[in-house]
Amino acid sequence: MDHPLPEISLSTPVIFMIFNRPDLTSLVFEEIAKAKPKTLLILADGPRNSEEAQKCLEARRVTERVSWDCELFTNFADRNMGCKSRITSGLDWAFSIVEEAIVLEDDCLPTPSFFTFCEKLLKHYRLDNRIMHISGNNFQPATDRSGFSYYFSKYSHIWGWATWRRAWRYYDKEMRTWPHFRNANLIRVSCEDPVEQVYWTDLFDQTFSGSLDTWDLQWLYACWSQSGLSILPTSNLVSNIGFRPDATHTPSPNLLAHLPTKDIWDMSHPSFVILNKEADDFTFDNVFGGRLLRKNKTIVGRVRHFISKLKRAVLYAFKPHNAFG
Repeated sequence: MDHPLPEISLSTPVIFMIFNRPDLTSLVFEEIAKAKPKTLLILADGPRNSEEAQKCLEARRVTERVSWDCELFTNFADRNMGCKSRITSGLDWAFSIVEEAIVLEDDCLPTPSFFTFCEKLLKHYRLDNRIMHISGNNFQPATDRSGFSYYFSKYSHIWGWATWRRAWRYYDKEMRTWPHFRNANLIRVSCEDPVEQVYWTDLFDQTFSGSLDTWDLQWLYACWSQSGLSILPTSNLVSNIGFRPDATHTPSPNLLAHLPTKDIWDMSHPSFVILNKEADDFTFDNVFGGRLLRKNKTIVGRVRHFISKLKRAVLYAFKPHNAFG
């Protein structure tokens, strides 16, 4: 027998990032409206061309449907800034206003309990600097990895997530400390496996050089540079519905598209704040292509050869949306 969903009234601010897909924006906004956040911050990029202007306008109009008691902030770009500049400037703006927040993009459809999951954990770990990121994503097999409501990971999946201003202050879109981090071989602290070390070093190099127009790899680097942990739920709480032809980065179907979800209402906390290496190894091997990379005898050459081919696969897991440019 199905039980009625509990009434939700969020005290935690929600940041909603939109662009040019009003139909998806409407679906996600409906779920935000059910949670009734007392503070809502809307970020929007500008159109890339005149044909796109109407869609951007329609997406912004969706967010005018606030029918509950809510303090609303908007940050709408007049021109297209692109993924890296728009999201980073928008989140900098948002965290100058609020101390902590839940973040959703226009194609990340949350379960009702995603909001309470984030709110409870934002409060529980508010003063614990070891924790930098809370995600709504679980890309693991059906097996429960922890026996609790969540586990700790090095991966900051961003299909629905939350963080604090105290953590976001380490974010730098230019990754100015990366050369020193790389030269000191500190990547080995986060990645014991040589294959992973080469893989992430190559991606961070490309992000630092600007050849990747992204914002989320900088966030992963910020977390690793502080030995920060991420919280991942033991069941998936957010489904990405943006894999379709009008997407910027995900025009084709993917194994991570439209993943099923399952609510987590009762919170059980792990006994120890320790990274779940088994889960992270599975993520690297099966989400980021590590299993394929290991098949070659020459690790460095094989990894670098496949990095270019796997760029889009990486972005599926860290930036699988069309929300900005």
